[in-house]
Amino acid sequence: MRAVVQRVTDASVEILSDEENNICSEIGAGLVVLLGVEKGDTEAEAKYMADKISGLRIFEDKDGKMNLSVKDIGGKILVISQFTLLGDVKKGKRPGFTDAEEPVKAKELYEKYIEYTKNNDIFVEKGVFQAKMLVRINNDGPVTILIDSNRKF
Repeated sequence: MRAVVQRVTDASVEILSDEENNICSEIGAGLVVLLGVEKGDTEAEAKYMADKISGLRIFEDKDGKMNLSVKDIGGKILVISQFTLLGDVKKGKRPGFTDAEEPVKAKELYEKYIEYTKNNDIFVEKGVFQAKMLVRINNDGPVTILIDSNRKF
């Protein structure tokens, strides 16, 4: 699994359709997690990512040091599925997505990630899997962290 984690003051996700656009989820202070599921990922990766992100100490304490987690500040997490995080641009200029998991399995692991995060006593909002979405992110800092369950970076 691969994630882009952003510390936010607030964020929302709007589902785009031909008929109308609807905000389906929004949070105040917390994290936005853009989550990509890679072929071969299992529930173990979902649990690892949930625990790692839930415990990330990227919020400032009273001394201005990044020492607090989203749970410590009473924040929320907005999770958006994003297979494009697995885009490969080593050859040419058009990304290939052969490393991204098939939708049925990806959705299952996306939902497992959310379940594991909720088990860490964190309130979670989410986007709609495979929907066309407009994500509004007010990045705080800005603070953006990349995490890969295979520890590639």
